[in-house]
Amino acid sequence: MPLSSGACSSSLWPHFASARGSLLELKELEYRPVQVRGRFDHTKELYMLPRSLVDPAKEARDAGQLMSSPESGANVITPFYCTDLGITILVNRGFVSRKKVKPETRLKGQIEEEIELVGVVRLAENRKPFVPENSVEKNRWHYRDLDAMARVTGAEPILIDADYKSTVPGGPIGGQTRVTLRNEHLQYIITWYGLCAATSYMWYKKFILKVHL
Repeated sequence: MPLSSGACSSSLWPHFASARGSLLELKELEYRPVQVRGRFDHTKELYMLPRSLVDPAKEARDAGQLMSSPESGANVITPFYCTDLGITILVNRGFVSRKKVKPETRLKGQIEEEIELVGVVRLAENRKPFVPENSVEKNRWHYRDLDAMARVTGAEPILIDADYKSTVPGGPIGGQTRVTLRNEHLQYIITWYGLCAATSYMWYKKFILKVHL
């Protein structure tokens, strides 16, 4: 069933059912865009850090440089109350620098009115090796544990990354979705070199040793 481009009730409800429905449907929606309408609850912000700014234009300019110094900061995760549905989800509003992590340093961007925004669905992730554990007490999140985030904020375990167009003056910079593709180069090397070795051995037996295969 395709996602609608309408408000929260039409684009989220048929698929998410406030996360009480089938989780299999939710897993099929990762990176799919949805549009939501509602209000932020800035009193329950969560901070994923450290994070660097995802800026494709800057990354293109810096391509080929031996060294770069990406700006370090955090992604701001904020509960978002969907007015049409009466449920609260989580929205990654985007990147803020370290000096702007505290909400009192960016009051202009703490919008209170009802808004519409577009974001892409993100799923929970497992903690990777060498990544620290999340610290609920210190509000330091290093990976997406949606169940824990939902318990802390009272939201449903549903998260979307707001797109760049959702950015407001003084607020977090949206569009921070970074797609990570698995590196399969080693597997490809082993596979093709293995095939090459096998065919070379068969050729040697047939044409050099004259063994009937």
